[in-house]
Amino acid sequence: MTAPVSSGDPANGEGHLREIRCSDDEREQTRLHLAEAAGEGRITVDEAEARLTQVAAARFRSELHDVTADLPPHPTRTSNAAGWLPVLALARRQLGADAAALVGRGEKAVSARRRLALVIAALTIVVVLAALFVAAFHGIGEDGFEHHEFGRG
Repeated sequence: MTAPVSSGDPANGEGHLREIRCSDDEREQTRLHLAEAAGEGRITVDEAEARLTQVAAARFRSELHDVTADLPPHPTRTSNAAGWLPVLALARRQLGADAAALVGRGEKAVSARRRLALVIAALTIVVVLAALFVAAFHGIGEDGFEHHEFGRG
């Protein structure tokens, strides 16, 4: 927790102690820390969402610290590209959970509606990849449509 700072003029009797307010950048760093912790499996996705709600409502640095007090220290990121690593880790974890749910080995029971949505999404991906494969090897590319005899009557 950060040390409180003196606010006001002590000569006027306004020397009460106040905490330092947090900035948008500090909130963003805390969000990244939580996303990375969820991606590593230190906290669940539901717990990360609850903590992100607390981060959005935080006004002081100590509130941000309280949200991440039970997590290992988060290294400061200087590159925007590195900011995507926690997002990719979360996506990988979610894909794994969806695949496990699809085959019936997930941690929680999945509704029939969710399972149907997962099957449709998986089939859509397979169809798109198959169409790209066929298009790539069928000759639709830099040659155009010359050998297909389109437009010749």
